[in-house]
Amino acid sequence: MPRRILQGVVVSDKGDKTVVVRVDRTYLHPLQKKTLRKSKKYHAHDEANAVKEGDIVKIQECPPKSKLKRWEVVTG
Repeated sequence: MPRRILQGVVVSDKGDKTVVVRVDRTYLHPLQKKTLRKSKKYHAHDEANAVKEGDIVKIQECPPKSKLKRWEVVTG
């Protein structure tokens, strides 16, 4: 089964080998037909500590690395 890949913006790089990525998605409200924007934050593993706050990155699913980290950075 293929692993999901999401794209988002790094909002925090304060943890060691960990970044927090905000992934935004848009969808149409079923009744009002209005475009809405929803965001979710994911903790991702960054082995090289290469990405910084504000960078746009792609993250992909991986086996759990800690309590919160189930994603890893694919590109910087």
